[in-house]
Amino acid sequence: MSRGIKLVRWPVEASVRNSCKKAGIPCLLVLEAGARPPVCVDPSEDWIRAPASRQDVDARIQALIQRAYGKKVPALDSTGVLYFGTKSVAISSTQTELMEQFVAHYGELVYRAELEQQVIKQYGNLSRNALDLQIMRLRRRIAAIGLSIQTVWGRGYILEALTE
Repeated sequence: MSRGIKLVRWPVEASVRNSCKKAGIPCLLVLEAGARPPVCVDPSEDWIRAPASRQDVDARIQALIQRAYGKKVPALDSTGVLYFGTKSVAISSTQTELMEQFVAHYGELVYRAELEQQVIKQYGNLSRNALDLQIMRLRRRIAAIGLSIQTVWGRGYILEALTE
């Protein structure tokens, strides 16, 4: 499952699809070879035929997230472009892994220790201000598309929409 999206094998898991509909959980139906595509009129449902590349599945999931959760949910594609509403900005490869954490937990606290682990993974060590520097750079980049990273002192950060 990705950001609240359930992957459902179709038609084998038709009962799972029905459960998702009742529970309000968006789902991506993965059609098996030869299966007839279902008619998806619900904005919280989409389908893709297997076998599909990871890139195609990710694209369908991102589109489904945008429809299911509204246009004001950030999405980061595999090339490092961050989308928010109708705007987009390129994120450096160094900052992409950090931004993936923020996008996956949009509007929620991301603990500083988790982000420090991402920096350590990239650089092999962690200087005293390496994470602070990356956060500062991210804040500058994402302000142009209406996003901000707020500090929760002593705990971590929250990615949210800029208040106007």
